Amino acid sequence: MSAHTESRHFPQGELSAGDTPLVVLRTTDSRRTYPRTLIDISHRLRPRDYTIASLLDEHTTLTTEHLTSILFFNPTTCRHRLQLLRRLGFIDRFIRNRPGAPNPVCWLPGLLSSRYVALARDDSPPTARALRERQDRIYSSPTLEHLLAVNDVFVSLLVRARHQPGAALTRWWSERTTAAAFGNRIKPDGHGVWTDGHQETGFFLELDRGTEPIGRLVDKLASHRKLRAEGGPQYPILFALPSRLREQNLHRKLADRPEPSLIVATTSPEFGPDPAGPVWRLAGNGRHRLTLADLPSSHGQPGPLAPGPAQPADHPLRSVLGSAA
Repeated sequence: MSAHTESRHFPQGELSAGDTPLVVLRTTDSRRTYPRTLIDISHRLRPRDYTIASLLDEHTTLTTEHLTSILFFNPTTCRHRLQLLRRLGFIDRFIRNRPGAPNPVCWLPGLLSSRYVALARDDSPPTARALRERQDRIYSSPTLEHLLAVNDVFVSLLVRARHQPGAALTRWWSERTTAAAFGNRIKPDGHGVWTDGHQETGFFLELDRGTEPIGRLVDKLASHRKLRAEGGPQYPILFALPSRLREQNLHRKLADRPEPSLIVATTSPEFGPDPAGPVWRLAGNGRHRLTLADLPSSHGQPGPLAPGPAQPADHPLRSVLGSAA
């Protein structure tokens, strides 16, 4: 099969000053081949691009809106940058069309971003075949909407921190990382540490979409009780529920099956979209709502099941702090 090279032309605004057009190899069936190493594109990458790579690797997929709100000030700039990174073979994306539902552009790790993240932590990089399978699994996942909703919560905290001096989401771990960090005792949807002034709140998130019995939600607390008994931290378990009625039903069930050793708090959309705000109702505490920073929380004694306060390396935007534009 013959092939020839040609200069790839980008829409206006995708190339910065001094950039040269990417030369790609085209075959007769019009499929692209990308640069094979990070060195090939190293002069095009910026700290923000490495942050995007790390976020996608840790949190599976993020939408254009997610990345715009936490790393850019201009939506057009964000779209152009993401498109360029895709053309470089650094990241990838898909749109899963669903009739009658929003169809966001979902961004995924690409071969070169996956290679960068793996090598940066001294792991073996994935093969192209393994990466394609991972991408297809994400696209095909029946829990994709749940995952995006979980990421919505944490992205909302990053946005709040971006506009509120003294506030920060200093740790954001995925379900996979959280389970590993806490000895596989628990499997919440995610873990974070929220800082507001001198107050620091570690928490576990359980996002409920109303697809399982209320009793199943309460059953999840058993693993948290075991973690706490074995030396884990005393972090609140946050249930984000789809409706006020669902939240009321959960509180009734918790009253029937109290968990005195645990801190449980709930919210639903009727009380506001900001998870840092006064939207959290403590189990056993009537109807009074607290901010995330005001929820009781303790890192506990250092140990194998208590990672302690967030460290600078934990910050999800550590590579671009103070420089996002």
